[in-house]
Amino acid sequence: MLDASRVIMGTYGQAYIDGVWQTHINKLEASVELEKRELKLVGNDWTVHKNGSKKGTGTMTGYKVTSDMISRGFTKFDIISKLDDPESYGHERVRLIRCMPDKIQLANWTAGEEVQEETSFTFEGYELLDPIQGD
Repeated sequence: MLDASRVIMGTYGQAYIDGVWQTHINKLEASVELEKRELKLVGNDWTVHKNGSKKGTGTMTGYKVTSDMISRGFTKFDIISKLDDPESYGHERVRLIRCMPDKIQLANWTAGEEVQEETSFTFEGYELLDPIQGD
């Protein structure tokens, strides 16, 4: 049976850009999509699939604290996502390689509200640095 205390909460997640902890980031999402090629073969009534290229996309969201993303421009950077929870079986770190923003937010504010900054990006590889493994 599932031990509910082992379910990981995002509360202790961390994001690092080129090794610098981004304390203002409160949401990070990244995924890889595989392009599958459909093949129809003689003598086979099933459509089969061949692996094609991969595409990595993601989004970082957080509070606006500095002008770092504007200053960085469209240069590539690495992100390390760390997912941790004191009650979990451990922590997971994933390195997103050669990230590049899709667009740079120059202004987005409303009087009396915290300024949020959202950056969508693509990446060109990933590496699982620390996997979480159950007992």
